Amino acid sequence: MDDTTRVEWREWGEAAFDEAASADRPVLLSLTATWCDHCHEMDEETYSEPRIAANVNDSFVPVRVDVDRYPRVRDRYNMGGFPSTVFLAPDGSVLTGAGYLGPDGMRQVLDSVRTMWQTKGSGAARVPRPLREDNPPAGELTPAIETGMLGHLTDTYDETAGGWGESPKFPLPDALEFALKRDREMALRSYDAVGANLLDEYDGGFYRFATDRDWSGLQREKLLDSNGALVRAFANAYLLTGKDEYREPADRTIEFLTTTLWNDEADAFANSQAPGEEDAHSLDATDRAAAAEPPVDDGVFAGSNALAIEGLLTYYSYTDDERARRYAERALATVREDLLVDGVVAHAREDGVELGHDGDAVCLLTNQARLLAALTTAASTLETETLADATAVAETTIDRLHDEDSFLDGPAEGVGLCDRPLRPLDSNVAFADALIDLAALTGEDRYREFARETLEAFAGASERFGVQIARYATAVSRLLEGPLVIQVATEPGSDLHRAALRLADHEKVVVPDADGLAAGTARAERGDHVSALAETPAELSERVRTVLD
Repeated sequence: MDDTTRVEWREWGEAAFDEAASADRPVLLSLTATWCDHCHEMDEETYSEPRIAANVNDSFVPVRVDVDRYPRVRDRYNMGGFPSTVFLAPDGSVLTGAGYLGPDGMRQVLDSVRTMWQTKGSGAARVPRPLREDNPPAGELTPAIETGMLGHLTDTYDETAGGWGESPKFPLPDALEFALKRDREMALRSYDAVGANLLDEYDGGFYRFATDRDWSGLQREKLLDSNGALVRAFANAYLLTGKDEYREPADRTIEFLTTTLWNDEADAFANSQAPGEEDAHSLDATDRAAAAEPPVDDGVFAGSNALAIEGLLTYYSYTDDERARRYAERALATVREDLLVDGVVAHAREDGVELGHDGDAVCLLTNQARLLAALTTAASTLETETLADATAVAETTIDRLHDEDSFLDGPAEGVGLCDRPLRPLDSNVAFADALIDLAALTGEDRYREFARETLEAFAGASERFGVQIARYATAVSRLLEGPLVIQVATEPGSDLHRAALRLADHEKVVVPDADGLAAGTARAERGDHVSALAETPAELSERVRTVLD
């Protein structure tokens, strides 16, 4: 019994669905998040109302799921945001769903679903389209994919307010980085809008999004995964421009991550910070310092930690910032020691998350992809020893999740619709992009071929991809042209290695301790173009220009 809502919530699992089948009742699935203000508001206004709670307890089997802890449930039942209020048949198929419901709306929906269930039963339920259509449309990879995405960004670019689309306005770090190399003016104006409107100038860190076209209506929760990605994006803008106006937002965000979101006990980053009281954000600096800190979800999740590690190491590689390096190393050590077992990335460093039927960690594509990217970044910037773990993660993912020519989000097992295969585009793209880096770092072409097959598996629908999937076009471009690869025959940290990291192409791959080169030299490669050897940073910069021209 949850005293704050009066609803007798069950945990997600087989017991709840067995109860629904035995009692011939629908399941009311509530998807929430600790950082979600509207979720708490619905608890206070709707689920705490005695008659609604009694109605739910008497006629439904109520199940509550924290979306950060059960990502496969989130991805199958999300109604477009949180909270999501989803009514299910006992087999997990969907009767109907909505987002936030106030008391009046909830009463109407409860009555409607009860009537639907009494008259049609499970016959009224359906399986969502992404889980019915197993295979995405495949196609050929061509330069038109990159051109098409750039055109889509241009068409949806907001000339007045910056960013893409009208509302809501999200920071879209992958789109920022894609545009940075292909339309710098559009990209930098959007970076400026994100920095000016979403960065918390007092405490650091980026708010999640704004509800309105002019970047007003700020949703002030701060999530580790989006902040980690934005550190990387702003670091890359600093690399290409050399301007402190792009370095400083990354630096302020790192300060936020390494203080407010640092979990000392776990020696890693916590998951999120809730928005806090709305009035506190309008206070002056003195009064705000005295106000209560918004609550932090201390959960340590592998995927979001990996994004933060990658962001901090990217920033360190351009700035030599010791704080960024030190905290990235500590978090990476925790993830490798506590959450990585035989190539499987456990979702979280806590109880209360999804486990497989054997009680072991579930192999989830999003976690595998994110940690692979963090490990390859670490191999490029800090120590090549992380390549062993990177290879283990890649091989385990290929072994367990590769199906036909793309990857499933996890094993096709579990209750509800978790036994239905799902091929998430964003995680497939992230994994393919990381495989391109791994191929360059290891010299193993098979990883590049897996990346090619994966990207081809979705190419038939590429014209319909929105700006949120700009990374798909980035990965296709890197695959077709070949990324700029700089091989350096020195240990990480040498002057030549540091110069290679700072050459202004954020899509490059730097390979330290490279084989086949004279000690103390470096060379640049792109596709079939290979430069002469360089012995100094100045020579290396010149060699890179010859390869790119």
